[in-house]
Amino acid sequence: MRLVPLAPLALALAVSALVAPVAADAAPELRVTGTGSATAAPDMATLRLGVGHEADTAAEAMALVSDDLGRVMAELQAAGIEARDIQTSGLNLSPVWGDRSEDKRPRITGYSAANGVTVRVRELDGLGPLLDTVIGTGANTLDGLSFGLQEPGPVMDEARRAAVAEARRKAELFASASGQSLGSLVSLVEQGANQPRPMQMKMSFESMADSMPMAEGELELDATVTMVFELGDAE
Repeated sequence: MRLVPLAPLALALAVSALVAPVAADAAPELRVTGTGSATAAPDMATLRLGVGHEADTAAEAMALVSDDLGRVMAELQAAGIEARDIQTSGLNLSPVWGDRSEDKRPRITGYSAANGVTVRVRELDGLGPLLDTVIGTGANTLDGLSFGLQEPGPVMDEARRAAVAEARRKAELFASASGQSLGSLVSLVEQGANQPRPMQMKMSFESMADSMPMAEGELELDATVTMVFELGDAE
């Protein structure tokens, strides 16, 4: 007897016919998402101080900024801020343009220079006095301030546990409401862990009061997980 080879389509149908009963026997699944949060008092602040000046020449503007920023950094170190917590950033030099009216060509009347430092303050009790000190030393801009945690891991883990508990609670509720029992966990994926966003501020130090009170408040960290469970018949 001569064997006739199966056409590709027929072969695919034959294979799918064998697989279909297995897929049909698979347990139904339930996918749920849970979000949890945890709060903690901050124990660290990050701020960006700046120094800016204008002068007739670029060299003069840069020299003024360099001198004032050097004094600011010296005061930061004298206040006990470690070298690892001070980083220079934001160096900028640009021309200052004069009259731009239609009957006159714009011309450079001077130069504006700026530079800054990003500082981590690990002793929050000294944050207000530290700002007062650097204001008197030469800093004239504050580009940003945020509160954070030196060790956010334990707080994030608490938020993750809360997210898992919330997802399981919802799964048990949905299973019970649909007349089924909650089976084994199939998968668990963390969708995101949100750190507290910095409080953005940008202002001139001249607009601040002589003494700067600080209220650290409380930080909230969030975590989200997606869990998939098998569903079984009601017990």
